[in-house]
Amino acid sequence: MADISVGGYHMGQQAVQKGFFMRVLIVKTSSMGDVIHTLPAVTDAARFRPELRFDWLVEEAFLEIPSWHPIIQRVIPVAWRRWRKNPWRMWRSGQWRAFRQQLREQNYDLVLDAQGLIKSAFLTRLVPGIRAGMDHHSAREPIAARAYDRAIGVSRNMHAVERLRQLFASALQYPCPQTVGDYGLNHTKFNCLQTQEPRVVFIHGTTRANKLWPESYWQYLCQRLGNDGFQVRLPWGSEAERERAQRISEFHRNAVLLPRLSLSGVAAELAAARAAVAVDTGLGHLAAALDVPTVSLYGTTSPRKVGAYGYNQVHLCADQFIRSHREALADVFRQLAPEHVYDSLIDLVNGRCNGVQARRA
Repeated sequence: MADISVGGYHMGQQAVQKGFFMRVLIVKTSSMGDVIHTLPAVTDAARFRPELRFDWLVEEAFLEIPSWHPIIQRVIPVAWRRWRKNPWRMWRSGQWRAFRQQLREQNYDLVLDAQGLIKSAFLTRLVPGIRAGMDHHSAREPIAARAYDRAIGVSRNMHAVERLRQLFASALQYPCPQTVGDYGLNHTKFNCLQTQEPRVVFIHGTTRANKLWPESYWQYLCQRLGNDGFQVRLPWGSEAERERAQRISEFHRNAVLLPRLSLSGVAAELAAARAAVAVDTGLGHLAAALDVPTVSLYGTTSPRKVGAYGYNQVHLCADQFIRSHREALADVFRQLAPEHVYDSLIDLVNGRCNGVQARRA
C-alpha cells in the first residue's frame, strides 16, 4: 500500500510498522439504522488504512452499536435528544461541560461528519482538528457543509451504505471497494444463545404508525410458523409494543414474549435465529448487519436507498408506497398479505432465495 496524506500526515503500511497511527473521530449520532449503515465504511477503512485508529461520537441510546466493531477504540455518548428537551437543566447540571471535556481528551487528526446535518456539523465544530464531511450538493442539510475544512462530493443516487463507503474512501484517500459492504461485527459480543429449535424473530415495532404491518397479519404468520415447528420470538421496546407482542404470542404455544432487552440482548436473539421478519425500523438493519436472513416489509417507504442491506435480505414492497400519505393504512399493506410473506420467508430459510434482493409483493 502506497503512503498517502491526510491533513498533513503521511501514512501507510510503513507507518504501522514503525508504530505511528492517525486518529479519526466519526460523528454519526443517530438514528439506529443510520449508525448501522456506517459500519461497512469503517470495515473498508480498517482494511485499506491499517494505521487509522477510530473513535465514534454517537447518541447515548445507540452507544452499544459502535463498540461491536473491533476497530472502534472509544465511543463517546452525546445526549442530544435528551438535552434539547431541557437545555437549561443540561447547562446547570454540568453535563454540557463534561461532554466538551470528553471531546478534548484526545487529539484527532481528522473529524469526519458522516451524517451531514446541522446538528452533526455543530458537534463536529466542537472538536479541534481538520474537519471533513459531505459538500452542499451531497449533505442532507446543505448548510452543514460550511462547517468543514474538506467538503466532499458524494452521489445521492445510491444506497446509504454505499454513500458512506464513498465518503470514507474520499476523506481517507483509498479506493472505494466495489464488493458488498461488510459490517465487520464481532459476534462474540452478543453471547449468542444456543438452541436446537429453529427460531424466527418478529421485529414488529416502529416509531411511525404508518409503517406498522397489521397485527392480524402477524398473528396469522405466527400461527403458520408455529405449526411448522418454528419458535417465534417477540422482542419489544415500549408498552404498546409489549401489548402487541403479547397478543401475537397468544396465537401459538411456540411463540415467546421476550422480556425487555438491551440492544445487545436483541442482537443475541437475532444472532441465534434462523430468520427474521421486520418492518422498516432500526432493528431490521441490525438483523441485516448480523447476516440474519430477513424479509423486510415496506408499505409507506421505499427500500431503494435505505432498505436493509446485506446478503439474504428480501424486500417486499406494497405498490402504493409512493402514494401512501393519501391512502388508508389497510390499503397500503393489503398487497403484503401474510400468506405471501410466509412463502417468501420459507423460500429464504430453505435457500431458494439468496443474495441481496428487492421485489414487490
